[in-house]
Amino acid sequence: MEGASMSTNPRTVDEVFKDFKGRRSGMLKALTTDVEEFYRQCDPEKENLCLYGFPDEAWEVNLPAEEVPPELPEPALGINFARDGMQRKDWLSLVAVHSDAWLLAVAFYYGARFDKNERALKRTDLPILEEGHPRLISEKKCFGDIYRKRLFTMINELPTVFDVVTGKKPVKEKPAVNSSGTKAKSATKVQQVTQAKPAKPAPPPPKDEEEPLDDEDDEEHGDTFCGSCGGPYTADEFWIGCDICEKWFHGKCVKITPARAEHIKQYKCPSCSNKRART
Repeated sequence: MEGASMSTNPRTVDEVFKDFKGRRSGMLKALTTDVEEFYRQCDPEKENLCLYGFPDEAWEVNLPAEEVPPELPEPALGINFARDGMQRKDWLSLVAVHSDAWLLAVAFYYGARFDKNERALKRTDLPILEEGHPRLISEKKCFGDIYRKRLFTMINELPTVFDVVTGKKPVKEKPAVNSSGTKAKSATKVQQVTQAKPAKPAPPPPKDEEEPLDDEDDEEHGDTFCGSCGGPYTADEFWIGCDICEKWFHGKCVKITPARAEHIKQYKCPSCSNKRART
């Protein structure tokens, strides 16, 4: 089965985390920007189908692996059977939470085999004595546990697929603050986040070089995530907001450039555009 055999066999914490993010991005695409195609492929008349995410950020709906036991843990079986028996959003939410469970299963399948002699631990990974000196770990069996704990911490900093699909991580629109200190309201949500445009506020308010607002910006926009890939807000990327569902997206995820955005009066994300087309 093609989906099960696409394995990169990562060995280190960073490699496993990279594999996790790639598979997660692929599943998010299936459930957000590519949702119409995903919905079409999940035909209830077909046999048991699974949703697979791959390290290269691709996704696939396919039959489960034939070999027993499979090379990797398998995702939820038969997601297509419930498609027409539930509300669409409830069905997508169900697939999303099962996708989260599968992503963790694959990550910890690799994590369970971390080599005890893989590499020396970073100083920050080591327990600290009261004197402030790192304690030497003589028991190598501790290494795998620390690697897995570090892996889970890295994974836990990302919103889950379920959070992104269901909007549990809402994007709060923040009013921009101009140089006079007054708040400016926007008529649309398109902006190059590295520039201050009072008429089109981006997720963060514009930075004022005379006022140290960096810490405040980080706190206010820590809950801003891309509605497509689920990635967190970064100030050096272009973002665009949907005027229908009010979710924010990386411009590259929805194929919108800053130049093109300047000519858009009301932006609708791919999901909202598809909904409007069906009605």
